[in-house]
Amino acid sequence: MFRLIFFRLVAAVPVLVLVAVMVFLMLRLAPGDPAIILAGDHATAEMVAAIRTHLGLDRSLMEQFMTWMGLILTGDFGTSVFSQQPVLTLIGQRVEPTLSLALTTLIFSIVVAVPAGAVAAARHGGWIDRSIMTVSVAGFSIPAFVLGYILIYVFAMRLGVLPVQGYVSFRTDVVDFFRRLALPTLTLSLIYIALFARTTRSSVLEVLGEDFIRTAHAKGISDSRVLLHHALRNAAIPIVSVVGIGFALMVGGVVVTETVFNIPGIGRLVVDAVLSRDYPVIQAVILLLAVVYVAINLLTDIAYILIDPRISY
Repeated sequence: MFRLIFFRLVAAVPVLVLVAVMVFLMLRLAPGDPAIILAGDHATAEMVAAIRTHLGLDRSLMEQFMTWMGLILTGDFGTSVFSQQPVLTLIGQRVEPTLSLALTTLIFSIVVAVPAGAVAAARHGGWIDRSIMTVSVAGFSIPAFVLGYILIYVFAMRLGVLPVQGYVSFRTDVVDFFRRLALPTLTLSLIYIALFARTTRSSVLEVLGEDFIRTAHAKGISDSRVLLHHALRNAAIPIVSVVGIGFALMVGGVVVTETVFNIPGIGRLVVDAVLSRDYPVIQAVILLLAVVYVAINLLTDIAYILIDPRISY
């Protein structure tokens, strides 16, 4: 396992370098000049030139890239152009809301989807199976922002039982923490519940047709035990794969949900940075998200080995 971790980390280095190069070039070659945006509409050419020199935009792309990479290797991701705060400080202030939303969504999705998918497979062709698959289709079809506004209207405006927006740290108030994350979690989790449930159903349904399942039934083992201890366990590899990919996408794709519910997370930070052409913030966030993707893929591979020791790399 340690060899796996080592070689995966080594293989991740060129991936991260490629991501860094692509992000750097896309931002620099995109239309618009951040120096002009910072200077304002009434700035003189001298003011714009001074800002461009201060930001290092008057140097060649290679010089800018090498300087940026050198700072990153020392742990310095630069300073925000607009807030004049260290980029890592800004990201650190926004990590908790995004990570909290992603984790609550992941846990809720797994708790709901995996049993639902397994039951749908066990009742293949019945009304339970059709009902669960209908909900799954709805989960793929309803946009997150539409569901978010529906939940706000029902639970916040009509019933008045849950807050509409904002975020409270669990260290401040645990109850308010879950109350404020309830609607965003429901909004974001619908599509992942649909994805996990369909994957679980497909994987379990395939395993239920294997010979060892028929042997287990012939030995008199109960249906629930066969489903939980035999079918679901042997169907876990595809489920873990989808959960890993889903969590990676979840961390980087909470922009819409955070915007609808006014949660001050990474998604909102990226949107604000893109609108203001804040290069250091955009580059740092995308690069750190790439690191998260690599870490999740590594954890997924390790989970494969823990679930089925016969797997080797």
